[in-house]
Amino acid sequence: MKLRDQATNDQNTRPSGFRSDVPEERGKNVPTLDEIRRRALEIHIERGGHGYDLDEYLDEWLQAERELREKHNRSRDEGAREK
Repeated sequence: MKLRDQATNDQNTRPSGFRSDVPEERGKNVPTLDEIRRRALEIHIERGGHGYDLDEYLDEWLQAERELREKHNRSRDEGAREK
């Protein structure tokens, strides 16, 4: 019985294999997750900052991600034109 309990505890304490289906892109022309999180919070505050429901949170996150990707793409395009 003790071995079974130990095996169960080992399984429960191991890091899960859960990974997001969306890979985090890396590079200077892609916003980081932290940048998106900060912008989503700014949007939330701009909208009045009342509580959170999942739909609002998702909308704010997606809006922040879209804005930052557009900003990064514009700066990349402007940098390419200067060369």
